[in-house]
Amino acid sequence: MIRPTKEEIRELPLYKGLALNDITIIESKHDAADALKKLKAEVCLGFDTETKPIFNKGEKSPGPTLIQLSTQEKAYLFPTRFPDAVAAAREILSDPKIEKVGFGIKGDNKELRSKLNIEIANTQDLSITLKNLAGEKNSIGARAAVAMVLKSRLGKGAQKSNWGAYPLKSSQILYAANDAHSAICVLNALNAKNTIDSSI
Repeated sequence: MIRPTKEEIRELPLYKGLALNDITIIESKHDAADALKKLKAEVCLGFDTETKPIFNKGEKSPGPTLIQLSTQEKAYLFPTRFPDAVAAAREILSDPKIEKVGFGIKGDNKELRSKLNIEIANTQDLSITLKNLAGEKNSIGARAAVAMVLKSRLGKGAQKSNWGAYPLKSSQILYAANDAHSAICVLNALNAKNTIDSSI
């Protein structure tokens, strides 16, 4: 498994991922209860966070403004401005029976702990997993991972948008959901490959 160049990634088809009707934004107690019911049935979830960008020198990060959790079929976005959303995300993230997978999640974990008092349990950082598989010196981010494993190009158009603004734009909703969705898809593809390799 070899890390592709930026030029090679640009030539790949765009990652399709989830559509807007596959994404639920958690704002209320009812939303949270419905999400918990579905997410607690999973053994592994794609995970990511988004944070409001810092515009002024010396300004401190407010911490994550959005938490994303995804299955292979559906993503749930938890804006941290809603207490019910934070409580639901905390319940899933701290559950040791559910594995959370993502890219470069050490920073996410630190911010969740310090800003939102969320102790995340049972995680796998795919950046490190793929780094070891590829024999690379540096960790591998989401865009390179999706290219390596899924042969697709992960869009990054909304990456530096204002995540502190609400409501979120459609482009932000799709970007955030598919960052988490791509993580679970990469892991499932790696597991499928390992199953095939072990059966040969």
